[in-house]
Amino acid sequence: MASNHPTTQSIKATIAIADLASLYCFVVLVLLLLLGSIRDGTTARYDVVSRGTQLLQAQRPCDEIYVVGEGETLHTISDKCGDPFIVEQNPHIHDPDDVFPGLVIKITPSRLNNLSR
Repeated sequence: MASNHPTTQSIKATIAIADLASLYCFVVLVLLLLLGSIRDGTTARYDVVSRGTQLLQAQRPCDEIYVVGEGETLHTISDKCGDPFIVEQNPHIHDPDDVFPGLVIKITPSRLNNLSR
């Protein structure tokens, strides 16, 4: 019986190590799945929001009061809103090249541009 005792302990130790390795692999697999789903879900959500914003902008004309966004110029705003006279209607704009995010401007869309959309 003395020779059988170390073998039983070594089997129990091997089983315990195998159980811990299985548990470790399971935890790593679950974490990878969670991280992958969070990253993919976030990208998809922002994609839907950006497409929804584009749809809203395409369907409705610009408001009378417009706040300049990042990367916009008077030319792009004029094209988007159908107002070719932005500088003339906004005396606070001294230099058309000096447009910055957050600048508030007045928009008066042309009826012809709105009808053609």
